[in-house]
Amino acid sequence: MKTKPKKGDRWSRDEMILVFNLYFKLPYGKMDHRNREVKELAHLMGRTDNTIAMRLNNFAACDPKLITRGIKALGDQRKRCQPYWDEFAENQEDLIFESERILSEYQEISIEAKFAEELNDIPDGLKGEDRKREVKTRVNQSFFRRMVMANYNGKCALTGIDINTLLVASHIIPWSDNEDERLNPENGICLSALYDKAFDKGLISFRDDGTVLFSEKLKNNVGKEYYHNFFVPIESKQLSTANKYRPNPLFLEWHRDVVFNK
Repeated sequence: MKTKPKKGDRWSRDEMILVFNLYFKLPYGKMDHRNREVKELAHLMGRTDNTIAMRLNNFAACDPKLITRGIKALGDQRKRCQPYWDEFAENQEDLIFESERILSEYQEISIEAKFAEELNDIPDGLKGEDRKREVKTRVNQSFFRRMVMANYNGKCALTGIDINTLLVASHIIPWSDNEDERLNPENGICLSALYDKAFDKGLISFRDDGTVLFSEKLKNNVGKEYYHNFFVPIESKQLSTANKYRPNPLFLEWHRDVVFNK
């Protein structure tokens, strides 16, 4: 069991990483002390709701994508948070997995038990370092999903569908094609299952401004009932505005060049 900090104790690395983890899982604007997840983490860590909210906003002040909005923090507080952003930029996968491992320790549950659903189809025969790598991949993919869902407020960016089980955190550049961008929130779009599959197979793509593009293969189905019901409503539609991280235009260009209409 983790020892609860006393009032006035300096924040440990583990504590900072826990708040950094939560930062990615919350939409911007929902990081105040009244948020349920803020309260839960505060209770888990033995800190106050207000101090967790303060740290979240300090992390926001160091977020490269939010700095352009004029969000600021006190110099000392920014210095406390900036190293974690630097570490994230340098090695996203290790830091995110470490954050989930620390969180599971605070929750007093093994990471494999916590992510049992995500790990249930790993072969029993997979052992040692191979198993560790696979566990790390699955845990990080789960984190990516949480992050993308928060970025689009739990709704499909094309239709507004908010049934969680119907939503997919779609990679623009697939997980296997670019290790450096696997956990980049700008590499994800929240789409419902049908449009995720259409995007993955190159039937649809997006312009840099988020406008939907239809492939010739998809357009060949004009006149069919399902085309009228499911594709005409999204034709030339723009993606809803992301909460914090818009799709990176370079990633969208990659998708148009490599996947779309192929």
